[in-house]
Amino acid sequence: MKKVLISIIFVISFIILLSTNSNASSDLFLDNLNFEVNINSDGSMDVTETWNIEIEDTNTLFKTFKTDSTKFSRITNVQVTDITNGTNNQFREIDELMYHVTKNCYYGKINDDGNFEIAWGVGLDNERADKIYKISYTVEDAIAKYNDYAELYWQFVGSDFEISAKNISGTITLPREVSNKEEIKVWGHTEDLNGEIYVTDSDKINFYVTNFNPGRYVEIRTLFPTNLIYNSSRTENVNILESVINEETVWANEANSRRETRDRINMTIIVVTYIICILLSIYCIRRAIKLYKKQKNNVKYKPTQQLEYFRELPRDNATPAQALKIYHESIGQFADRDIGKIVSATLLNLNLKKYINFEITKDKKKEIITMEIVNDNTDNLQEDEKVIFEFLKGACKEDKKITVKEFEKYIQKISPTKINVLKNDIYVSTKKEIVDLGIYDTDKEKEYKKHSASTGIFTFILFLDLIVTLILLTEVSPIVLGATLILAISSIISMIITGKITKNVNVYTQKGIDEKEKWKALVKYMEDFSMLDKRELPEITLWEHFLVYATVFGIAEKVLKQLKIVYANIEDIDVNTHIYMHLMLHTDFSRSFSNAISNSMSSAYSSANGSGGGFSGGRRRWPEAGGGGGR
Repeated sequence: MKKVLISIIFVISFIILLSTNSNASSDLFLDNLNFEVNINSDGSMDVTETWNIEIEDTNTLFKTFKTDSTKFSRITNVQVTDITNGTNNQFREIDELMYHVTKNCYYGKINDDGNFEIAWGVGLDNERADKIYKISYTVEDAIAKYNDYAELYWQFVGSDFEISAKNISGTITLPREVSNKEEIKVWGHTEDLNGEIYVTDSDKINFYVTNFNPGRYVEIRTLFPTNLIYNSSRTENVNILESVINEETVWANEANSRRETRDRINMTIIVVTYIICILLSIYCIRRAIKLYKKQKNNVKYKPTQQLEYFRELPRDNATPAQALKIYHESIGQFADRDIGKIVSATLLNLNLKKYINFEITKDKKKEIITMEIVNDNTDNLQEDEKVIFEFLKGACKEDKKITVKEFEKYIQKISPTKINVLKNDIYVSTKKEIVDLGIYDTDKEKEYKKHSASTGIFTFILFLDLIVTLILLTEVSPIVLGATLILAISSIISMIITGKITKNVNVYTQKGIDEKEKWKALVKYMEDFSMLDKRELPEITLWEHFLVYATVFGIAEKVLKQLKIVYANIEDIDVNTHIYMHLMLHTDFSRSFSNAISNSMSSAYSSANGSGGGFSGGRRRWPEAGGGGGR
């Protein structure tokens, strides 16, 4: 088990490590950002940016340029055009700064921070759309002229650009062709080292960046023959080539060192992931085989006698809680919805055992049902009955009397912790009782939980494996992907094997399975008795006992309807002899008592998880920050 946990920790660590470069969520995403750049012989450059962008809940897009006289003098000729789906909607220029720019309008001017800003209104505040925009502008004095070379050193995407992009590409065209492509020198800079740049023609430079992350940058540097630029205000009487090559060499060596380190880390991750996948595969299969060999001869108990109907109580001293647990063949705690049924049925049974009395009175045509404790000696009660009896006494306090309505209010007002305690005490006492009766096997229960835990481990391993596979899908060799596939198959096979083994563990003994069969047959009898031979109908007195269990199984109202049909004179039953039956037949007792208490219990228990009541099924959404480039 410890080895498995250590392996899982390793896997989680690698998942976290590999996920650190994942893009943050945003309302903006660029499928492609393309730059078409034409360098002019006067030292300026014309730039056209094409934004193929997914937009959601955004009013305005913008791009800023940090003012730097050492890089350029000014930006002019700004235009913005929407070319989505082949349209050519040129936006209208406005002459004022706006946080939210009017839809289909734009401006290009110095903002309050002193930077040049191009902003345009997209008007998608509460909408989502895929758009294509062209933003064109001229950067004057973008080219520096030296004695030996002219230089473009430009950051096309700055580190404050916070929109993710799948692809960034660009083409730079020189003023005219050079005689030899080797006269053109190019370098590209980006923090993630995920770009390429080439001289593709005697006057063309192309660059590409993939999977651009917010907060990074894309920077291009190129040297080309100085005679291509006839005039530039940024002219210096020095040679530039040697200093640029020295500077770029240092940066290139640093980048190559980073790449080598990154490759080593990636290879380590790949190797360790491969080893973990194989070890976990071996663990899954070995553990599943071991469990299978140990349990292969286990055969699930079946009833010694198959019964369609059973016309008497399977066990005279069975409490409603015991009956329900055995009927469902449950392993763990009672379901929340069952606690109210158990309490209701047990109180009815306590009436039959002469521990409490029911009384019905009328007040303004309303029926008031009162419970009164008439016997405090609980020596002859079983433990789960005592738990519920003490709970009733707590509600009655010193009066020893309480109406059903008052009991409901008591349940709703007490702390959820007390409901938790009541539920647990009923479960613990009931389980102990059926263990002592030889119906439930605690050793087999431990075995069952052990197998269930194994299934849970295999499920968790499969889940982690699928996550690792998705993360590494495009970055690792087929060998590692094959290992993760083997692990997935091993986990699934192991889950199937342990699942089948778990089902065959006999937590309930043969005696318990036989009693369950009788309860099932009794339930079927109570549901069908009106259609059966009337000569075999039991005495009315027995039906009082049956109705206790009909209540815990949730079929009391159905049984009462059949009783009125089958027993012609049942409504004339002696109220003094059969007070409980009289109440069930002549009042809305089943709904006002059994269902009401059940609903109150369920309602009170539901609030236990958060120390409050009501509110559930909701969700909340944290405020989302707009990504850089949109507002």
